[in-house]
Amino acid sequence: MMAEDLRAVVAGQPKRLNSSSEVVERVEENGHQNKRLKRDADEEDGEDQNKRSPKRKIVLLMAYSGKGYHGMQRNVGSSQFKTIEDDLVSALVQSGCIPENHGEDMKKMSFQRCARTDKGVSAAGQIVSLKVRLIDDILEKINNHLPSHIRILGLKRVTGGFNSKNKCDARTYSYMLPTFAFAHKDHDVQEEVYRLDKETLERVNKLLACYKGTHNFHNFTSQKGPRDPSAKRYIMEMYCGEPFVRENIEFAVIKVKGQSFMMHQIRKMIGLVIAIVKGYAAESIIKRSWGEEKVDVPKAPGLGLVLERVHFEKYNRRFGNDGLHEPLEWTEEEEKIAVFKEQYIYPTIINTEREEKSMANWLNTLSIHDFNSSAVEMQADNKTSKNSSDLEDSDGSDGDSD
Repeated sequence: MMAEDLRAVVAGQPKRLNSSSEVVERVEENGHQNKRLKRDADEEDGEDQNKRSPKRKIVLLMAYSGKGYHGMQRNVGSSQFKTIEDDLVSALVQSGCIPENHGEDMKKMSFQRCARTDKGVSAAGQIVSLKVRLIDDILEKINNHLPSHIRILGLKRVTGGFNSKNKCDARTYSYMLPTFAFAHKDHDVQEEVYRLDKETLERVNKLLACYKGTHNFHNFTSQKGPRDPSAKRYIMEMYCGEPFVRENIEFAVIKVKGQSFMMHQIRKMIGLVIAIVKGYAAESIIKRSWGEEKVDVPKAPGLGLVLERVHFEKYNRRFGNDGLHEPLEWTEEEEKIAVFKEQYIYPTIINTEREEKSMANWLNTLSIHDFNSSAVEMQADNKTSKNSSDLEDSDGSDGDSD
């Protein structure tokens, strides 16, 4: 009986390890197991956080350089032409802000851009509204999955029914151009030597100011007739700032603020003023272009056009100080916006102008425009001059044309 008791006691004791190496193996085994358990737990925590994080309606403040992109708006199923939203949606999915299926069907996250910038157009203050999971360090995580020339600079909570396009009551665009564009056609001008004089700048601003108010801009876009009510647009301000020198070339920036703009409208407004200042067209052509007759209005190059900011004045008055929502103003982000423009937008415009000479080449085409042509002649010209670049290269349009 005693022998049996002794065997039972020995069997109940832990087995002695044969060597120190067996001890190490056991520790390592447990270590790997603990790491696996920790990793699995972290992944579960991440998934739990995504499930726990409530979906909320927000707006994102975006800045981007549009060179190399076929505009802002995503074309789901078309991988041929890359857009800004392709990169944005990918970053939202990878950062855990939205489920993958929301990236495939953007309506599921109530996504809306404020302005549809087109091919090559940049933005310093684009706004998009959408529903996301409010995860920790959300801006940092989204930006970690974006290229450096696309940045999310700010985020604000908005009302559940907010739509960034419909609630926007004005947009401000800028257009950066070399000042030799304003040199008179009869003067032999060297691009790097030319400097804009005070009198010419004053004349430019006098002409730009003519656009202020409500006018019929059917001649400043395509596929709109003179009696189409949607061709009437309200311009709040338009002016050219003081010139400055970059890379030995003098540039200036034109600013325009309006309720909304049609395709090509801003570039044609600027193109017509350049044609007048250079001596190709009479000043009276601006008022004539608002009438019913068809007028040949030249379209300035797309390079240089930037969506500066979008305005939500009515929304801010109603909800901005209700104690629940912030006004959609970005004073705290102004410095980041300025830095982004200096790093990514202005250098792209300047270097592309130097290398491709888009403005200089376009100026050479002004002489072939007929600024006194009749509607019949214009229709004949349009049939022969329609080309692929007209079809694919367009403005930052944010009105009913997008």
